[in-house]
Amino acid sequence: MKLTLTASLLASAAFAGSAMACETTLRSSDTHPGDYPTVLAVEAMGDMLEERSDGRLCIEVFHSAQLGEEKDTIEQTQFGVIDMNRVSMGPFNNIVEETQVVSLPYIFRSVEHMHNVMDGPIGDEILAAFEPHDLVGLAYYDGGSRSFYNSEKPIQSIDDLQGMKFRVMQSDIFVDMVGALGANATPMPYGEVYSGIQTGVIDGAENNWPSFESSGHFEVAPYYTLDQHLIVPEVLVMSKASFDALSPEDQELVRQAAKDSVPIMREAWAEREAQSEQQVRDAGVEIVTEIDKQPFIDAMGPVYEKYVTSDKLKSLVERIQATE
Repeated sequence: MKLTLTASLLASAAFAGSAMACETTLRSSDTHPGDYPTVLAVEAMGDMLEERSDGRLCIEVFHSAQLGEEKDTIEQTQFGVIDMNRVSMGPFNNIVEETQVVSLPYIFRSVEHMHNVMDGPIGDEILAAFEPHDLVGLAYYDGGSRSFYNSEKPIQSIDDLQGMKFRVMQSDIFVDMVGALGANATPMPYGEVYSGIQTGVIDGAENNWPSFESSGHFEVAPYYTLDQHLIVPEVLVMSKASFDALSPEDQELVRQAAKDSVPIMREAWAEREAQSEQQVRDAGVEIVTEIDKQPFIDAMGPVYEKYVTSDKLKSLVERIQATE
C-alpha cells in the first residue's frame, strides 16, 4: 500500500513538474467524456506538441463540458478565454456559413467520401473560413454517421417515417430535414431523450452507434435503421488570439500536431464504434441495414434550396458531390 501510494505521489509530482516546465499551456475544451476518441486525440496532440517543442508547449484538456456547453465555449474561444476547442459542425452553422454545407443531409455518400473531401483542398478551404471569425481551424475529427432509431417499429422505407415524432438537436437544418421526410421534429436536450422515448413524448431520435449505445437509448428504442442521413465531421479550432501569440515556428508545430492527431482519433473512433455496434446487436436490437436511400435523398430538395442560397455555397456542394 505504501509503495503504491509513493508511486502515485511520484507520478503526480512528475506530471506537475512537466506542466510547470511548459512555457505555454493551451486550455482545450470538449463536451465529450474523458475516454471519448476526440478527447484522446487532443491529449495525443498535446504529447506530440510537448515533445516537438522541447517542453515549451503543452495542452490541458477539459473534457465532459467542464468549461461549458459548445455554444458557450465557442464564444469563449473567439475571445481567447479558451485556447482550443473541439466542437461539432452544427453550432458553427450560424457563424461560418461554409459549415452549413457539410452539415446537410446526404451531402456525403459514405464516411470514406467525407474523409476524401475533408482531407483535401475543400477541407482546407473550410478551415480557412474560420479565421475571419477569430478562430483558426486546425483539423477535422469523425462524428460517425447518424441514423434513426425508435420504439415503435422497424423503419424500412420513407413511408414508415410519416407522422412519427423524432428528437433532433436544436438545429434548423435538423428540424427541416425531419420535416422533409414527413416526420415531426422535436428539438430536445440530449439528456431528456431517454425519458422522452420511455414516456411516449417522442417515438425516437437519431444518432451514431456510440451515442445510441452509451446513452442507453437502445433499451427503450429497439429499432435502429442505418439510413445514415448525416455524416457530419467535427472540428478542432483554436482562438486566433492565442494562435497569433505564438511564434511562426510554434504555430507550425501546432498545425502539424493537430493533423497528426487525426489518424489517432479515427482509429479510436473505429474501435469505439465497433464495440458499441456489437453491444447493441447483443442486446437484441433489430437493425435494418438494407434500405433504399434514394427516396430519402430526393426528399432533401427543399432543404438544399433553403440553405444553399449563394453561388459560393452552390459551388461547394457541386465540388463535394464531384469528389470521388
